[in-house]
Parts: sequence; C-alpha cells; structure tokens
Amino acid sequence: MEKILILLVDDEPDFLEIMSPVIENWGYSVIKAACGRDALDLMTTAKPDIIILDYMMPEMDGVATLRKIREIDKKIPVIMFTAHPNMKALKGTEKLGISAFIPKLSTYSDVSSSLKTTVEMLAKSINKKE
Repeated sequence: MEKILILLVDDEPDFLEIMSPVIENWGYSVIKAACGRDALDLMTTAKPDIIILDYMMPEMDGVATLRKIREIDKKIPVIMFTAHPNMKALKGTEKLGISAFIPKLSTYSDVSSSLKTTVEMLAKSINKKE
C-alpha cells in the first residue's frame, strides 16, 4: 500500500522544516508549499491525499487558498492550522469543509490524532466508492 501523501502549506520555512520530518515519522509522505499558489500547483501535479493548510499567509491566506482548492477538488480533506485560534478565524471555513482546525501551538499529539481521524475518514470514503 502506498503511503498517504500530505501537502503541508505554510509561509514559515522553519515550521515546514520542523513539521515535515515529524509527519514523515508518523508514516506519511510529505510535500511542502510555502504559499497558496504553490499549494494549488502541487495539488494538480502531485495529487496529495490530505492538505494541512496554514490560515495566516501573505498574498493568499488559508481561506482564499481553500476556496481555490475546493474549485479543483471538493472532497480532499483539509486540516487548517492557525497561530491565532479564535471564532473569527473559523469564519469562512465552515462552509468550505475543513476536517479539523488546529492551533499551531498545539501539541504534536493533536496534529497526529487529527491526521489519523482524517485518514480514517478518507479510507471510509474510498471503501464506499469501491
């Protein structure tokens, strides 16, 4: 069975460098994008299974990127990260179908459990199609 491919999108290079090996150690493959535009390019070329998307990014923020993602693929699971979790940050994402909304400062276990839940949901939807 192929490893699940995660597209990790964040404008902070340090965050990408820290989180990528952690996610890979959990058994996933990871590709990285430093902005929304790169994420959209990788979505169409690399075809990731799950996207972990930063909420706050310059030029195209997470919500704008998520809108574009939904134009390309309405069902791909998206986990949204934010350094500033609040109800205002959630606005605009609920109708765009995010699988989880995680504070960036949360523990790795929060990310791991959200990824596992998302992978399980993905597996169930694949099994329904077969």
